[in-house]
Amino acid sequence: MKPALRLGIAGLGTVGVGVVRIIRRQADLLEARSGRRIQIVAVSARDAGKDRGINLSSYAWETDPVALARRDDIDVFVELMGGENGPAKASIEAALATGKDVVTANKALLAIHGQTLAEQAETAGRVIRFEAAVAGGIPVIKALTEGLAGNEITRVMGVMNGTCNYILTRMESQRKGYNALFQECAELGYLEADPTLDVGGIDAAHKLALLAAIAFGTKPHFDGIDIEGIERINLEDIAYAADMGYRIKLLGVAQRSGRGLEQRMRPCLVPADSPLGQLEGGTNMVVIEGDAVEQIVLRGPGAGEGPTASAVLGDICDIARGFRLPVFGQPAHTLAEADSAQSNSPAPYYLRLLLPDRPGALAKVAAALGDAGVSINRMRQTGHDSTEAPVVIVTHKTQRADLDAALDAMTASGVLAAEPVALRIEAV
Repeated sequence: MKPALRLGIAGLGTVGVGVVRIIRRQADLLEARSGRRIQIVAVSARDAGKDRGINLSSYAWETDPVALARRDDIDVFVELMGGENGPAKASIEAALATGKDVVTANKALLAIHGQTLAEQAETAGRVIRFEAAVAGGIPVIKALTEGLAGNEITRVMGVMNGTCNYILTRMESQRKGYNALFQECAELGYLEADPTLDVGGIDAAHKLALLAAIAFGTKPHFDGIDIEGIERINLEDIAYAADMGYRIKLLGVAQRSGRGLEQRMRPCLVPADSPLGQLEGGTNMVVIEGDAVEQIVLRGPGAGEGPTASAVLGDICDIARGFRLPVFGQPAHTLAEADSAQSNSPAPYYLRLLLPDRPGALAKVAAALGDAGVSINRMRQTGHDSTEAPVVIVTHKTQRADLDAALDAMTASGVLAAEPVALRIEAV
């Protein structure tokens, strides 16, 4: 019998406590499946006296996670603190430097520092596993690195922030506005400490950066992602989209084009009858397209104690089995520069404009679109008051750069009474 695999767990929030519970509850099953006993030796968190609903007295306690990472009596350092710098980064670096493997759920850290950490891990002969960093309980990292290893990936896309999907679907089903649902999410504890990470699309963009690196063999390049959050989506947008057979989702897309790697995390319209369109509440979904497999759809809970802890345990079991894999699926030194390209693949767009209710306003809009080479598919003027008139336009396929040129021209002409909303209609 192999010796036990000894863990040090840094971070005892929802996920950390979930990991402890699974190891206690499923100790025999984990041993049978991995061939080794999985044993927690020591833990670390900011407040040793906090009531976490579980007895941790049998484990050694380290106030400093770096000290935990350097302990001689652990084999795997499990980082569940979060944060792209600070203690999380320092402790992972310490773990690698002292010969430990690492399991983490930290998407921000890997999206920003993943290449450097991957090089450090592989130089030291160690692994960093991060299934829990992307889409909670959905095994999308394993799908890309293992099950789809024989495919040239052509596109990865998905809904990867449950809070945003919860807000958007509740806007439609409950007819509640964005602000009311934002407050509801805050009261339910769905939001990050900095809520802009969720509603601003940043959390989901961190995840997209990791998927793109694996899918396309590039260095993670978070700064190359075109990001827009859901803050400006209103009930009228939801209703207009539904009337046309679409639903609005915060959708991440990474794909190769002739100009390079396109990465975008933006609200867009998807067909209501598509798998992405039917996605409800806080559930996540990732769609992967490859030359051999064509398209697969992975759906499941994207956050929470059980699903995320489940992903952490999957990585721990792989390490216990002796399964070794480069951090991003291929050696770090072979990863190419991302060669970022503007997300400019042609697509139809939905536009919501607020115009002053005066003669010639609509003509200026049509002229700006025409001058930029943007063709109108359909246009609808909705109810208006004595001073302003809302207008909804759906374009034929166009490049985003041309659309932006038209919107800039409208702004310069003074024809817009408010900032426009422009949403890509994504082919899924």
